[in-house]
Amino acid sequence: MPLTPHLVALDVDGTILHHDGFLSDAVRDAVHAVAGAGHHVVISTGRSLVATLPILDRLGLTTGFAVCSNGAVTLRLDPLLGEGFEIIEAVTFDPAPALSLLRDAWPGAVIAVEELGVGFKVSAPFPDGELMGDQRVVSWEELVADPATRVTFRAPGGTSEDFLELAERIGLHGVNYAIGFSAWLDINPEGVSKGSALELVRRHLHIEPADTVAVGDQRNDTEMIRWAARGVAMGNAPDEVKASADEVTGSVDEDGLVPVLLSLPLTPGPLAP
Repeated sequence: MPLTPHLVALDVDGTILHHDGFLSDAVRDAVHAVAGAGHHVVISTGRSLVATLPILDRLGLTTGFAVCSNGAVTLRLDPLLGEGFEIIEAVTFDPAPALSLLRDAWPGAVIAVEELGVGFKVSAPFPDGELMGDQRVVSWEELVADPATRVTFRAPGGTSEDFLELAERIGLHGVNYAIGFSAWLDINPEGVSKGSALELVRRHLHIEPADTVAVGDQRNDTEMIRWAARGVAMGNAPDEVKASADEVTGSVDEDGLVPVLLSLPLTPGPLAP
């Protein structure tokens, strides 16, 4: 019988890449094996578009789809296109109400508003390496002037637990938010997540819901882990993310993604008699 293609959604940082950006040969080879067998490997990341493209290049993924900005931006990949991709969906929201709540909530915090395909408008420079693309320091009025796909709020010295308390205290409504492994808060349009974007991709690919797999390690992966028929949390994930998963694999430092990928059917089964 022919192999049944699966949609395999993979987070990047803490899942594919170590936190220092290292990509192991074992993980890269496993991704190649799964894609080469005919499965649809879909990178699904909180990274911006400009920060996602280098990952696709490192993995050799040139066709199919990718999800960026925690689900706000979906790409179709095709090497015949001028840039190698096209944006098939970009969901925006008015960042002003949420940013107004956050503005005075944490002294010293910095804010970035994504400019799709370019970089970020920022209230002050972010540390080197945290945001890819151009950074433009702008006034508060310009920061909140236009609809955005994603807003990032960063508070040096804080923890993820601090941000969980902050989000509850100020009451973020009308948006979707995800808290990172440090004091890093990503805000997206209401109802938008990696899971919602992957459902769009699944329909484009005509993949059955039962043939979906998702692997991630952070709170912004919870929706896609729950969305997938087989949701997998990395061993380095917070307990609440592990609790949302069907299974837990090894940590990123142990290349925990590899056994998950190699457990997928990689060759057609035997012919029926």
